[in-house]
Amino acid sequence: MTAVREPVPLLAVENLTMRFGGLVAVDDVSFTAYRDEITAIIGPNGAGKTTVFNCLTGFYRPSAGKLVMHKGGELLRLERIEGFRIARRAGIARTFQNIRLFAGMTVLENLMVAQHAPLMKASAISLAGLLALPRYRRAERAAIERGRHWLERTGLTEQADWLAAALPYGAQRRLEIARALCTGPTLLCLDEPAAGLNPRESHELNDLLRSVREEHGLSILLIEHDMGVVMGISDHIVVLDYGRKISDGSPEFVRNDQAVIAAYLGVDEEAVEEVEAEVQL
Repeated sequence: MTAVREPVPLLAVENLTMRFGGLVAVDDVSFTAYRDEITAIIGPNGAGKTTVFNCLTGFYRPSAGKLVMHKGGELLRLERIEGFRIARRAGIARTFQNIRLFAGMTVLENLMVAQHAPLMKASAISLAGLLALPRYRRAERAAIERGRHWLERTGLTEQADWLAAALPYGAQRRLEIARALCTGPTLLCLDEPAAGLNPRESHELNDLLRSVREEHGLSILLIEHDMGVVMGISDHIVVLDYGRKISDGSPEFVRNDQAVIAAYLGVDEEAVEEVEAEVQL
């Protein structure tokens, strides 16, 4: 009989609270994201989902609570790390709800920019790069190969020399994910990656995220409104409403949670039936 693998915690959010003056955007939220799993955070608009991401990635310093990242044998308290250092120290990469590419750079150049930190280290703060020393050339070749790898995985190889602004919308979404993956993250945070995608593109996104998780042992934290994406790929779902956690569990548990149906799907029976039919697809 095959032994059941115990989930290994990667990120523990403990009693996270974020206030903006008198507004409490996130109110005493706790959950755990596990290694090699896809965890989705869902909820209506204004539920506090992106605020949680902004706290995790250093854009906001939480008003209260702990953000504990398990990295190697080290426990990192993210709320104590300067925001601009979190990505490198904790191995967290993210995308944004609104696409933030370097529109005037090529597709490949966008992926090279994502690897700026290791390239600068190899260049000894530009000196080795200016002199084209062997160690910098090796680092540059490795960065290009890494970029080409993720271009191939995201189906963008033929567009490598295109300006990012010239890509169709769905391809820009994939480029943002490829750019984040070029940093070699431990935890990939995706803020509504399926926003604006058609059904075929959403299906391709599901396949990409599942394969990245399985082949690279990558953990993913996902904010998403598309229930087809959420229910199709998530191992674990956390539901927020008005800044508070109202449900936390497997997709099957969350789908049947009456608190979720009432708060997230709405109390109109016809609307509930329509969305439930969608997530069953």
